[in-house]
Amino acid sequence: MSPPAMAPALGSAGKEFKRESGVARLLGSGSAGVAELLVFHPVDTIAKRLMSNSSKVTSVSAFNSVIFREYASAPITSKFTSLFPGLGYAAGYKILQRIYKYGGQPFVRDYLTQHHSSEFDNAFGKGTGKAILNATAGSLIGIGEIVLLPLDVLKIKRQTNPEAFRNRGFLRIVSDEGMGLYRGAGWTAARNAPGSFALFGGSAWAKEKLFKLEDYNKATWAQNFVASVAGASASLIVSAPLDVIKTRIQNRNFENPESGFKIIGKMMKNEGITSFFKGLTPKMLMTGPKLVFSFWLAQTLIPAFGKIV
Repeated sequence: MSPPAMAPALGSAGKEFKRESGVARLLGSGSAGVAELLVFHPVDTIAKRLMSNSSKVTSVSAFNSVIFREYASAPITSKFTSLFPGLGYAAGYKILQRIYKYGGQPFVRDYLTQHHSSEFDNAFGKGTGKAILNATAGSLIGIGEIVLLPLDVLKIKRQTNPEAFRNRGFLRIVSDEGMGLYRGAGWTAARNAPGSFALFGGSAWAKEKLFKLEDYNKATWAQNFVASVAGASASLIVSAPLDVIKTRIQNRNFENPESGFKIIGKMMKNEGITSFFKGLTPKMLMTGPKLVFSFWLAQTLIPAFGKIV
């Protein structure tokens, strides 16, 4: 009879814990996606319109025109409701995205833990190896997120370029455009890989280094909040330039696409290097809290649901 395997060292990437169920991951991530959509869809619209704007904003009236479009002079109620275009596409995309990303990352993490934890520990050391493993799982799941790209494309076009729809419904657009809905997939993957790495890695780093947690699922709601702030801030900064390029690719008319490299050339020539960080300030101030909110909820709710289902 062979001797029992030695337990991994505390803080190692291979440390085993009681894992939450798949149902708990689905419920926790899905609930986070629904709550984020209800609270933050208008904020997302504002950020996308700022990133899509290529002109200089030098006055309050110009700012209003960028944000509210034809409703810039309308009453406040009309202005507010104008920030909810594409809500149906947003609901489909955002909820599926959060279920896929927040609920899927633990499965990839578990696989890496089971098969490659010693490699992460040997390469980065105990503790840091576990944080890098979590970040790598996030990066891999982020790349795969391009499967949801058509819904993201339609959401962004509805928010920034509704004329592109020409009164066509979802099924008609899918039939007409086909694989064109995956335009910008490479740029999306290039943006998601480092962004998701930073999101999950920053959170894991905070739990590992700041709170000395061996089991990340045992983080309190306050610790999850701080970890979410760390991860979200790192993710937004790292992914900002590619996010601008991705948004400009996706908001073009269907019949008038433009490549990412051509967009980069125009931005460098006409707007300068700082244009790659357009919308970063409102994203940090507005979209940042959205990401913190949903990530915090998912990290808190998934273990909570794991105790009851």
